[in-house]
Amino acid sequence: MTATLPLPLPQSEEFAATCQALGQPLRRCKRESGRRVRLWWQIQSRRMGPLGRVDLVSRGPVAAEAEDLQDWTARWQRWHDGRPLVLNADGLEAGALRSAGFWPLMTPASLALLPLGSENAMRAAMAQKWRNRLNRATREGLEVRETALEPDHWLLPAEAAQARARRYRGMPPGFSAAFAQVNPGAARVYEARLRGAPVAAALMLRHGRMATWQIGVTTPEGRQRHAMNLLLWRAMQGLAAQGHDCLDLGILNAQDAPGLAHFKLGTGARAHRLGGTWLHLGALALLARCLPRRLMR
Repeated sequence: MTATLPLPLPQSEEFAATCQALGQPLRRCKRESGRRVRLWWQIQSRRMGPLGRVDLVSRGPVAAEAEDLQDWTARWQRWHDGRPLVLNADGLEAGALRSAGFWPLMTPASLALLPLGSENAMRAAMAQKWRNRLNRATREGLEVRETALEPDHWLLPAEAAQARARRYRGMPPGFSAAFAQVNPGAARVYEARLRGAPVAAALMLRHGRMATWQIGVTTPEGRQRHAMNLLLWRAMQGLAAQGHDCLDLGILNAQDAPGLAHFKLGTGARAHRLGGTWLHLGALALLARCLPRRLMR
């Protein structure tokens, strides 16, 4: 059973079901002890020109204990067939990856992970300015609705337009629509309306112990009334009541989006540093083991 593991979205069974529906099935590996899953990882594959099939393990493997991760770096080639492997590591030590023949591609990114719990504890963890804006939002006459995501919801085309305007790339809206279809009730839209017109909306994807803030769109009127503070607070309350203990708010990009990074951390989220992106490719493996440590940070 995987219910005890905190599986991020790319490692969740809900994500796998969505990829299957989109014609991009994943391969799944796990190591068990009795009835307990000790290690879990899902592999995405793409064909990339002369390299042929390239595998990707994103935000994994996920382990019950730290020593299980150490075991993975020593044994991973028992399940892999030697094709190129890209590893977006989480919790794996750089030295162990280098010793296993992985070559660093990208420096580690940081995520905002928000613990969920009692309302008093969540409020107490907020930054004072964030909490003040939340309090103001509750006095702005905003009506908040929570619904399951429908394929024709205005949030999906609004997100696509926002991504084009701000020149960022994320999961396409079609992924969210497919997620909602194959995981009934797991894609939740929190929408703020003012005098009957929508001014902001946020999409939360539920998966096991965790949930992910997938999309957020607000209008200038919604921004003026701090509607997203209110929506996120309602989502925090609802997700905690449904048994989730962590909300993944996504990448912290203080350089390109300092305002959004500040907003995420103001919720009480903690910055979680990932382990970077690594490549295992036969010809590079021997060189990777000789890399100076300063190049692995």
